[in-house]
Amino acid sequence: MANANNRFDAIGVVVDWIDACKQRRLDALLDLYDDAATVECCEGGSFNGRSEMERYWRPRLARAGNDAFAIDALMPEEDGISLDYRGYDGRLMRTHFRFTRSGKIQLTACEPVKSAA
Repeated sequence: MANANNRFDAIGVVVDWIDACKQRRLDALLDLYDDAATVECCEGGSFNGRSEMERYWRPRLARAGNDAFAIDALMPEEDGISLDYRGYDGRLMRTHFRFTRSGKIQLTACEPVKSAA
């Protein structure tokens, strides 16, 4: 899905993001983010810029289980994309993606997905 106001494929960027996570390719993952991007962590806290995001992602990719980063749902939103997937620890997660005009990730904010009762 190309963003109507911008000329990039937001869904393609998210698929590249999950592929980089699955393949534990930290540099490829970080290259998808804008230099001033922010990762808002599910456990609390924010990581800004490449060096902080590397500090966030490196241990998660290293500890990722075999079922990590499997996509459950990919949903376009008015201002970005939401992705439901298995986190590095196997938990069902939802990450919201926001983008710069040039198609770099500006923000990722994750939250655990509540299971249906």
